[in-house]
Amino acid sequence: MCTMQLDAVLMLFCIWFVGAAGKSPQPRGHKLETYKQSRSRRETSRMEGGEGHRSGSPIFKRSPDMTKSPMTNSEQLLRIDDHDFTMRPAFGGPPIPVGVDVQVESLDTISEVDMDFTMTLYLRHYWKDERLAFPSTNNQSMTFDSRLAKKIWVPDMFFVHSKRSFIHDTTTDNVMLRVYPDGNVLYSLRVTVTAMCNMDLSRFPLDTQTCSLEIESYAYTDDDLMLYWKKGNESLNTDDRISLSQFLIQKFHTTTKLAFYSSTGWYNRLYIHFTLRRHIFFFLLQTYFPATLMVMLSWVSFWIDRRAVPARVPLGITTVLTMSTIITGVNASMPRVSYIKAVDIYLWVSFVFVFLSVIEYAAVNYLSTVQERKERKLRERLPCTCGIGNPDEMMLDPQISGYGAMDINNTGNYGMPENDGRQERMLAQVALNDPQITGQVRPPRGYVNIWIDTHAIDKYSRWCFPGAYVLFNIIYWTIYS
Repeated sequence: MCTMQLDAVLMLFCIWFVGAAGKSPQPRGHKLETYKQSRSRRETSRMEGGEGHRSGSPIFKRSPDMTKSPMTNSEQLLRIDDHDFTMRPAFGGPPIPVGVDVQVESLDTISEVDMDFTMTLYLRHYWKDERLAFPSTNNQSMTFDSRLAKKIWVPDMFFVHSKRSFIHDTTTDNVMLRVYPDGNVLYSLRVTVTAMCNMDLSRFPLDTQTCSLEIESYAYTDDDLMLYWKKGNESLNTDDRISLSQFLIQKFHTTTKLAFYSSTGWYNRLYIHFTLRRHIFFFLLQTYFPATLMVMLSWVSFWIDRRAVPARVPLGITTVLTMSTIITGVNASMPRVSYIKAVDIYLWVSFVFVFLSVIEYAAVNYLSTVQERKERKLRERLPCTCGIGNPDEMMLDPQISGYGAMDINNTGNYGMPENDGRQERMLAQVALNDPQITGQVRPPRGYVNIWIDTHAIDKYSRWCFPGAYVLFNIIYWTIYS
């Protein structure tokens, strides 16, 4: 019984082993390979039109593009090694046209002292080089950086009359090269350039300046390269946020001219012109208003008593020194030009007015001194001058009855420095009308004309100086505004 059971177990084990051995093992990647093969067959059938109801979809019409393949070598695709890119495109033929457009990013500084300006711009070149043409089924362009731009031909542009210029290199060189399948090339770079600007400062600070940035090929004449603005005046674009502290940007425009060099020939030159008008308000606050106030301050001395020497002299000297400081400060920030600027005319005329106010007091003081000296000599030559100071004796003495008609209040202060012009003129009248005095003292001819009312000079100056200065301002602002 046990033997029969053991035989049955062995028979079942043999049957299981034979069945397991009859099944052939499959590799682990068998299902994946089968999936790839089936997907490839489906895509092939779709490309052949097997699924006609979906053939209109652009997804299934797109074909592989070599420009977008990660396995593509750009230098092999553009055949860099097959051509000599040290020569211009179409060498030996007509000049190659190179279009240019500019995007002005910022206008940084404008210096009157150095006669220059600094500008940051995007400079773009457009040309066609058939040597760079490549096959592409969907007309897709390829974009490169500065590394490829160093291996092909690019226009050798430079800025005429530039002092300093550089291509930005943060974080990498700001250079872009874009090549199209038909060989058209776009070459763009970001540049900051400092160039000369010959300014005419004869109307400074009421001036308008026009500066130019000039672009030209360094090596290729107009027989090899033809520079032109790609879209005419629309080739120049500016940022609306560009602003300057001292200037108002009125307009940008472009022109094209030919430049001739005696040694090399004719070259195409592109010009970027921009017109700037200076803001006047800063100079009104810093220059014109202080100068005007100093002139008006010098007129205060006309209302001060001529005998107040400690008051009038320091006032005149202070205004003169202040005007000198203003003139020196303005000229220190300006170039040493050989012509007169508008601000120089205003400041120097104002300085002359201040200086004349000092001279006016010098004249008043001198005439007052001369008058007192002559008056003192006259009193010394007059007889019995001691009795003139007593009004009672003057009224009783018949020999000087000519003084009887005089006012006692006037004669009581005779000969004192406090006498005003009216008293001085009265003294001259008394000395000439008395027959006894005139018989003993013979004054020179024209003696009456010597007595000058020194107050009259200040009175006339109070009106003449302001009137003349207002007239000057009207003429000045009419001419330079």
